Amino acid sequence: MAEPTITAARIAADQLATPLLVLPGFEGEGEPTGFVAAIDARCGGALGRVVQSGDFGGRPEEALVLYPADPREGIQRVLLVGAGKRAEYNVTRLRRAVGTAVRVAERMGIAELDISLGPLPRASEAEDAFEAGVAATEAALLAAWDFRELKSTAADAPRATLTRVGLLAPEDREAGEFQRAVAHGSITARAANLARELQTRPGNQVTPAYLGERAAEMGRELGLEVTVLDRAAIEREGMKALLAVASGSAQEPRFIVIEYHGGTVGAAPVVLVGKGVTFDSGGISIKPAERMEDMKYDMSGAAAVLGALRGIAELRLPINVVGVVPAAENLPSGTAYKPGDVIGSHLGKHIEIVNTDAEGRLILADALSYVRRYHPAAVVNAATLTGACVIALGHHAIGLMGNDTGLMEEVQSAGARVGERCWPMPLWDEYRPQLDSNVADLKNAGGRPAGAITAGWFLKEFVDYPWVHLDIAGTAYTDEAAPYLRKGATGVPTRLFIEWVRARAEA
Repeated sequence: MAEPTITAARIAADQLATPLLVLPGFEGEGEPTGFVAAIDARCGGALGRVVQSGDFGGRPEEALVLYPADPREGIQRVLLVGAGKRAEYNVTRLRRAVGTAVRVAERMGIAELDISLGPLPRASEAEDAFEAGVAATEAALLAAWDFRELKSTAADAPRATLTRVGLLAPEDREAGEFQRAVAHGSITARAANLARELQTRPGNQVTPAYLGERAAEMGRELGLEVTVLDRAAIEREGMKALLAVASGSAQEPRFIVIEYHGGTVGAAPVVLVGKGVTFDSGGISIKPAERMEDMKYDMSGAAAVLGALRGIAELRLPINVVGVVPAAENLPSGTAYKPGDVIGSHLGKHIEIVNTDAEGRLILADALSYVRRYHPAAVVNAATLTGACVIALGHHAIGLMGNDTGLMEEVQSAGARVGERCWPMPLWDEYRPQLDSNVADLKNAGGRPAGAITAGWFLKEFVDYPWVHLDIAGTAYTDEAAPYLRKGATGVPTRLFIEWVRARAEA
């Protein structure tokens, strides 16, 4: 779908003309001030009256549309969007306010809107006009995104298309920062929307081969070095765990490597790894039928890696980055791997299979072993790995584990900045015995207790470098979307990946 153009400029209140002007409204505040007061004057005092009446309280996501007495003055509608208490206003509230505005414009069939961001959020000294502008830009583009390609009937025609969103700057300096932010935020939001598109397409379209083709296309477009291993090449590489997971499906596996050379020649790269199970039935340990259709989302980590590499390349970050995607389909058949089997792995460790639905960690084990050849500075992997992580953290936080405290803090901070929050979980030695096997080096599942943690421990067995694991099972897709995300795919953790790499590049 076409995305709206984002603009940024400083426009005096008496010169503004727009179909819809969006203004933040704060709880417990009376008389309008500053830019809002000037707009209120153009509206004959309507903003002040509605606030004083109590009809608009400023609570988060609250929205009220006002119509100036004379739309010929240039402002046809004013939308007040609740932003909560002024002291608590931050980029998270800003994103939600912008998303709310886009939803209102969509329902009303309005193609253009202009947003005054209000007092710039400063959750920390580092947050300024640029961060606010990025947050607003991303929120607008994420909110406007809508996958409708497979809809064909008139009743399912696309919603009203938003064509332009303007960010109104209070000062000339902010206008310059907003323009820089629009350029950055447009790239990161498009990267996340690419991930959302890949997540949303059904499993009969997004096969392992399809992911390889999309990666190759992206490589040709952006000058990335892309290598796609087919089944024969995967066999030669010795990725026995990946092959085991793929053994029940007619769809051949792929192993995708995307290299971005933006840094010093020979400098150790950072590596992003994403689980690419394009459909997960559970295999022989088959899942319940209810909601199994959602298992097309089991390649969300892979989608985030592809989206992030696009964003990193378009931003031209001065750093070397490698993206790795092991891709397979997990289905039951007469050739599928079984509980009780013992399989090999790229690293040489033998794994007893106790549950074929614990397949993501198997393909990631081969990928994490493969990336040792790069002598990476750091590796971050993302996977919809365990339902246990959803039980532990719900749908509001990514489970974060790793073997390097400093790296874990880096990733957690990057997630907080972009609104893709992480929460650390322990990989204490006491959890490791749950993976002990009587016949192999380890089992592929450690039972119900601490299921997300033992899955992380399994991955830890295959790394010898600074490493972080992100369990995105609760955040990659959702039925309870934020105002700037629709139900379904979220693109998490694409923007986190890009922000972490950006911070590393600029450190």
